[in-house]
Amino acid sequence: MTLRQMKSVTMSAERILIDTSVWIEYFRGKSTGLVNYVGAIAKNREICVPRIVLAELLQGAKSEKELVVIEKFMDAFTILDQTDQTWLKAGKLSHELKKKGKNVSLADCYITVIAQDNKCAVLTLDQHFKDISRHTRLDLIDADAVMHRK
Repeated sequence: MTLRQMKSVTMSAERILIDTSVWIEYFRGKSTGLVNYVGAIAKNREICVPRIVLAELLQGAKSEKELVVIEKFMDAFTILDQTDQTWLKAGKLSHELKKKGKNVSLADCYITVIAQDNKCAVLTLDQHFKDISRHTRLDLIDADAVMHRK
């Protein structure tokens, strides 16, 4: 996806699902471009976080303090939940991708389905989402390009 296409998706998407990979970099604070970009999204768009992303962040916490910070931080955003069909759709998507020679984690397929069902663009650093977006309708914002902005 070109930078112009990314800007177009960002400008048109009212809801942005931020993936675990982006939150990790955000919390590290080493990419001013990414931190500023997420801040701008928070001011102008609805930031959405699926429960699986919250669980992944909590799993990776290095201390009790980080656990508390993550829990409180996430209270500021829309938490997305699954429907009765979410895992079924994720399994089917994973199956379809495997038939095309793409090995993508079930978690990434699940996040894709959550994003699609909730009409969210996905901001991610995870390259698997690029593979997914080539084979299904997924509005993707490539955070790699954003990270290199000042």
